[in-house]
Amino acid sequence: MQSERKKSEYLRTWLILSGFCAASLLVLILCFRASARLPDNVGRVLTGEEKEAAISRNSPLTEYVHLTPNASFPRNQKISKITIHHMADDLSLERLGEVFGNRDRKASSNYAIDRQGRVAMYVEESNRAWTSRSRENDNQAVTIEVANDEIGGDWHVSDVSYEKLIELCTDICRRNGIKELVWTGDADGTLTIHKMFYNNTECPGPYLESRMPDIASEVNERLGRIEE
Repeated sequence: MQSERKKSEYLRTWLILSGFCAASLLVLILCFRASARLPDNVGRVLTGEEKEAAISRNSPLTEYVHLTPNASFPRNQKISKITIHHMADDLSLERLGEVFGNRDRKASSNYAIDRQGRVAMYVEESNRAWTSRSRENDNQAVTIEVANDEIGGDWHVSDVSYEKLIELCTDICRRNGIKELVWTGDADGTLTIHKMFYNNTECPGPYLESRMPDIASEVNERLGRIEE
């Protein structure tokens, strides 16, 4: 009887260990497959030639490139929207690249604009950035983070950042065939903001939110001038 009990305990222990090993192997396989699907230009320092190639496929306004693995490759829907966010801080493009480069953060954006109006790219437009907590939105939208020159309050952004945001939105629309940027105040428009998809945020802050109709109007005016 005691011998049978020992055999049963041994078998139970063996099954538990086997199950643990199988689960560990599965996790390793999934991680390997996920890594294998990553483009070879993400998660590392790019050469000058590689940066130029990345910019040529995206916005020519880009000055800094730091491609993060925190994205889905490729996006599964056609680009039809732009979603604007704010950093809730005054981060440099390099520092934001470090933040987005952290795999544990599971966050990114396609572009960012710093306080001086410089543009960075962290996820190419052909791929979905992890920005809005909405897969559906982020698969359709090019997402843009804008640095603040006021921390708290209205979360103001500098005039030069605001002007560059309009330039970048115009460029994104032109290259992706978005004929008109439409602000409806909800997720149905082609211009959206973060708080539409996540209740626990005021992003992009009162200042930028109040300027959304103006942004859409100015971008559409510039698109009209370009078409003429």
